[in-house]
Amino acid sequence: MADSVLYELTDGLAVVTINRPEAMNALDTATKVGLRDAMATAKQDPEVRAVLLTGAGDRAFCVGQDLKEHLGKLVEAREGGEGALTTVRDHYNPLVTAIASMPKPVVAGINGVAAGAGAGLAWACDFRILADHGGFNTSFAGVALSADSGASWTLPRLVGQAKAAELLMFPQTVPAADALALGLAHRVVPSAELAATALAFARTLAEGPTVAYASIKESLAYGTSHSLVETLAKEDELQTRAGKSADHWIAVQAFLAKEKPRYTGA
Repeated sequence: MADSVLYELTDGLAVVTINRPEAMNALDTATKVGLRDAMATAKQDPEVRAVLLTGAGDRAFCVGQDLKEHLGKLVEAREGGEGALTTVRDHYNPLVTAIASMPKPVVAGINGVAAGAGAGLAWACDFRILADHGGFNTSFAGVALSADSGASWTLPRLVGQAKAAELLMFPQTVPAADALALGLAHRVVPSAELAATALAFARTLAEGPTVAYASIKESLAYGTSHSLVETLAKEDELQTRAGKSADHWIAVQAFLAKEKPRYTGA
């Protein structure tokens, strides 16, 4: 994995850190490949029960595409090669798919501005903890590009179609308080507390009923594009799966004994 992406697994929690603070955690090719591979690893590893995605430093979570590298690839494209034009299918699409389809919770610890693809990655996560000096900016139209990194799917579901169109076509920084009001962030915390708060939040999820969380994620995703009747059938399927889990047995026993359950993730 590239030095620009750090991966640490401790007690069921995988912490993935975009590690280019000198570039505001902009996404060059090595970083995109590293993130893609890190999320694929977390998704497939049965030892991982939750993921925390964050950025190094205190200026930015991720400002999206590294435009300095991008310019060189645009030159290649103008000379007949594909260059920069393949990064969506090669990097962003598999990365966002891995996050959104992860059978365990993914938390974004947003330690500053999240712009362009950086915002898209944050919105693909299940939870977003935002530092009070941070914010979101779609950025795409500002450099004459369309939306990518799943933003055209996630953003309307968070803020509605009309507001999503406004944010995408008129890029502007949405500060932390407004992001919370719009539903772009779940919590806003003082900047000095962001790292500890996001870690504690993600660790709580890593200690929870993993099979149930996976089922809830799948049910929510399914329900956005299927009828009520189809969704009810999916709920039956997923509830059966969760009901057979060891954690459900543990939870019921603990409830009856008036004890705190100690889940295994199975």
